[in-house]
Amino acid sequence: MLQTIPTFLRRAATFLCMSVALAACSGTQWPYKIDVRQGNYVTQEMLAQLKPGMTAEQVRFIMGSPLLIDSFRTDRWDYVYRFTPGKGPIEQRRVALFFADGKLSRVDGDVAPATEPTAAAVPRGPRVIEIEAGKK
Repeated sequence: MLQTIPTFLRRAATFLCMSVALAACSGTQWPYKIDVRQGNYVTQEMLAQLKPGMTAEQVRFIMGSPLLIDSFRTDRWDYVYRFTPGKGPIEQRRVALFFADGKLSRVDGDVAPATEPTAAAVPRGPRVIEIEAGKK
């Protein structure tokens, strides 16, 4: 029966079937991408627990081990968090803790403590939070 069908029709039918098969495979669905979380997740509640004059051990108990400790400036701890969702924008947070004479003196970063009125929204730009050493 195949001999009775002209060659160009067989080739056209084969081409049409292959085109339909390839079109079915190349739909608009992209491969699934997982959410990737890296670094230290710092919450406003964690920052609200920090008090001036706390020792490095007390700070480490509340915040966890820092992601970065500069070997040339051991008085600064950096907590960096990066969330790369499968779809959507990348979220990045940074908090730096500064120590003077082994005691916590200042918090810098883009996560606000929970005691502030705007704590529900994460600020977009960097923030500096001054901690006075005389108050407890």
